[in-house]
Amino acid sequence: MATSPRLTRRAVIQSGLGTVASLGLPLTAWSQGADNYPNRPVKVLVPYAPGGATDIIARLLSIKLAETLGQNVVVENRPGASGNIALEAAIKSPPDGYTLFVGNVTTNAINETTIGTVKPSRDLAGITRLVEIPHVLAVSPQMPAQFNEFVELVRANPRKYNYGSAGLGSYPHLDTIVLNSKAQMQMVHVPYKNGAAGIIPALLANEIMMSFINMSSVLEHLRVGKINAIASVPSTRLAELPQVPTLTELGYPNVGTNAWQGLFAPVATPKPIQDKLFAAVTKVMHAPDVLERLQKGMMTLALSASPQEWTDSVRQQTQQWAEVVRANQVKID
Repeated sequence: MATSPRLTRRAVIQSGLGTVASLGLPLTAWSQGADNYPNRPVKVLVPYAPGGATDIIARLLSIKLAETLGQNVVVENRPGASGNIALEAAIKSPPDGYTLFVGNVTTNAINETTIGTVKPSRDLAGITRLVEIPHVLAVSPQMPAQFNEFVELVRANPRKYNYGSAGLGSYPHLDTIVLNSKAQMQMVHVPYKNGAAGIIPALLANEIMMSFINMSSVLEHLRVGKINAIASVPSTRLAELPQVPTLTELGYPNVGTNAWQGLFAPVATPKPIQDKLFAAVTKVMHAPDVLERLQKGMMTLALSASPQEWTDSVRQQTQQWAEVVRANQVKID
């Protein structure tokens, strides 16, 4: 006997609800639209301690989002495990738009391969890229202030000189591995868990000789000559450092990373909520006072075209970094 259309539809609905329940996700997370979102405070997880670029942009964004969304937007810092503590919390949170994550190249595109305990490219949806921060190749005052002279000195003295990074598997670490390979240099790696807060004093004290570092952190030292920039990462020279050649000019294209900060949510967050967040973020990031703050902090507004475009971009970057990690046999225990 043929099954009635009504019973068929009911069976399909029940089957779909059973699938949702089997994933352990609340039905409201799948059915809620954007009309009444948000009706309670929103939490933004930051994978580092207060004070760094990721924290700064998260706090600026949260203040402006609260004004636009009409609800408190609270920043919660959860540092540790190269960002994976906050990443895991974001991935495991309900996909309802009330827990967001501000991450960067290391947390969202590199950790998946180097550490491997989380898969943000699979389990987090991108809302939008937020900003990009240009990087420079900085050297201590006792080292040559010209790139070619620096390379010649280091190349002639294998493992005599060291370089600093924000930690094993961070993009400054991987970028230096690539540069060392291409320039035939051998340098000793010194990781700093507190990032620029440890690297800059070490450069000033000649404890480390070189580091890829974002320009906003080191610009004042560059201006007074306490630290020297021997190359910049962007494809064109920086207006603030017109005398510093780019790595592309110097014969090292595709070496170095301009750090980005981006906004993410659990992957099952309903599309209407993702779209509402994208529209709100786009609006607040274009506000004149926000643009002024970004300019003072040497950050460039770099919003994505859509949540899907950002999600796809991060997934592609994750694959590209995985190739770098595997090619250079980088392992983190």
